[in-house]
Amino acid sequence: MPVLLNPGSFVAWIVIGIAAGAIASRIVRGKGMGCLADLVVGVLGAFIGGILVSLFVPLATSYGFIGSLIVAVMGAIVLLAVWRAVSGSK
Repeated sequence: MPVLLNPGSFVAWIVIGIAAGAIASRIVRGKGMGCLADLVVGVLGAFIGGILVSLFVPLATSYGFIGSLIVAVMGAIVLLAVWRAVSGSK
C-alpha cells in the first residue's frame, strides 16, 4: 500500500503544492512557472514522492508538514526531470 502525504487539510495541500512546485521548478528550470503550474507540479510531485518514499520506507505513514514538503519537492523534481527529458526542452 503506497504511503500518501497527509498534511492535514486541503489548504495545507495547496500550500505544500505551491511551495514544492515553486522550489522544484527553480531547481530544475532556474525560474518559477507561475502559481497555477507550480501548484499542479507540486501536488503531482507530492503524489509521486509519496509513492517513491513508500518503496524505500514501507513503515512510514506520516511525515508532518516539513517532511511532506521535502517529499513533495523530491517528487516534483522527478516529475520535472522526466518532463524535461521527454519533451526535449532545455
